[in-house]
Amino acid sequence: MVETTKSGATPLEGDGKRILMILGTPKSGSLCHALGEAYAQGARSEGHVVRQLKLGELEFDPVLRGGYDQSQNLEPDLLEAQRQIHWAEHLVFVYPVWWGGLPALLQGFFDRVFLPGFAFKYRERSHTWEKLLSGRSADLLVTLDTPPWYFRWIYGAPAHRQMVRTILGACGVKTRRLTEFAPIRQSSEEQRQGWLRRAELLGTHA
Repeated sequence: MVETTKSGATPLEGDGKRILMILGTPKSGSLCHALGEAYAQGARSEGHVVRQLKLGELEFDPVLRGGYDQSQNLEPDLLEAQRQIHWAEHLVFVYPVWWGGLPALLQGFFDRVFLPGFAFKYRERSHTWEKLLSGRSADLLVTLDTPPWYFRWIYGAPAHRQMVRTILGACGVKTRRLTEFAPIRQSSEEQRQGWLRRAELLGTHA
């Protein structure tokens, strides 16, 4: 039985992998939500424990107002998000690409949650830092209106590089798979059903 909570927390945990899914879109009832549910269904069928954070339902200020120069108290939902990330062995991010980058809500989540002392730690007298989230893996499920080949070869896939290298990689999270579902706008119902089956299959290999 699954609790109905903002975090999607599951009280019953077995011997499967601990998976935290982060839905990085403010839109409810979107294709991203359907892909996330399909992935979770596949993962649970293999005995994994899946919890969800739906950022559109959390209450927090997405703006890091003072940068790292001053402290900004974390809202209860963000404190819970940090606890869930610490709990997880595997992270799943499901989100759309908007304007070639991440949705502002997801970017704001990273700005507020992936803080020094939690996600990384600067080394004194050095230009390097410790990666405090090392040991975790990630899957990225990404929707786009742009054809994948165009996004990659013409635009340079900026959202993908940001997620894999400068956010997750910088904190020690190794991206295992990045799966694109695109182009969305011209997709048929048959294509979308195929994408859902693909997401479920990805979940079985979590």
